[in-house]
Amino acid sequence: MLSIKKENEVVRTEYLEKLSTYLMDNEEDVLRVKSNEIAFPITVKGIEEFIVVTVKIPTGSHDGDSYDGYSMQEEYELKLKATAEKNKKKSEEKKRKIMKDEKFRAKQKELKEKELNK
Repeated sequence: MLSIKKENEVVRTEYLEKLSTYLMDNEEDVLRVKSNEIAFPITVKGIEEFIVVTVKIPTGSHDGDSYDGYSMQEEYELKLKATAEKNKKKSEEKKRKIMKDEKFRAKQKELKEKELNK
């Protein structure tokens, strides 16, 4: 009987092979770069780059909580929403500042023109 760590390693390798086979079936040049990573070349704006895919089976936190992909997804979605809200506020503040600066410049120009017309 295999230990959990060894079983996870076998399953991880199996899924890494499935991904590799899928990519090779779609005519990708798959390179095994680590025991849990594959890479394949792509072209971006005429330059060769690589996509790296890492396959791992997380064991959870040190305090005994097991990894929960569902709660990780929820946390990620909340983080994306918070970032979007923050960016929206920044954008609105920037628009307000631009409008304020434009009004200030218009007023300055008006004052300057009045002085020249005296």
